[in-house]
Amino acid sequence: MEEINIGFLTIKIIVGFVALFVIIIITGRTSISQLTPFHLVFILVLGDFLGNTIYEDKVSTFYFLYAIGLWTLLMLGIEFITLKNKSTRSLFLGNPNIIIRNGVIDRKLLKKNKLDINQVLSLLRQNNVFSVREVKYGILEANGQLSILLKSKYQKPEKQDFNLPESPVDLPTSLILDGEILWDNLHEKGFDKQWLHNKLTANGYENEKRILYADWRESEGLHIIPK
Repeated sequence: MEEINIGFLTIKIIVGFVALFVIIIITGRTSISQLTPFHLVFILVLGDFLGNTIYEDKVSTFYFLYAIGLWTLLMLGIEFITLKNKSTRSLFLGNPNIIIRNGVIDRKLLKKNKLDINQVLSLLRQNNVFSVREVKYGILEANGQLSILLKSKYQKPEKQDFNLPESPVDLPTSLILDGEILWDNLHEKGFDKQWLHNKLTANGYENEKRILYADWRESEGLHIIPK
């Protein structure tokens, strides 16, 4: 068994981690849902580059950085081309396809996109739709997600449908997390330690140590989850 140079291996891992982190920032792809097939291949090849470099002593850190740098430039070049040229966009990134119309699944488009009926039903359930009959349009996006427009009778009613007055909407602000006070959030809301202590005492808590999570919402007050 070949002896592994721990110091050299450590340097490679750190450099690889920093390089991939920078690439993620440059490309702006921070979640799986943003990945098209083209971007998925890009990520897989990058992972292969890193894996081979870490366990192969003959491959230096310089060659690794050169390889991923060139690969990233190629990917960014393709993205630039697809932004400027519509025909190449469909080639590299794909096009959305309407696979459901008025509750009817288009079998030709299913075959074209290599999908079966069970996969379509699964995508519908992930969108809280449990019957194809409810769907007016189902659009298969380039990243494999399914966008759905329900038929009017299956859509949830909104306030405007009942002519109800609008009510103010405010975001909750986290004040305590795992027994620790989030001072920046507390001060941002214009509160201080004494105010928080009074609120906790009023709810039966002597201090924040017994609280797993607490947030404040103007319309509802303080919400506390004990440990």
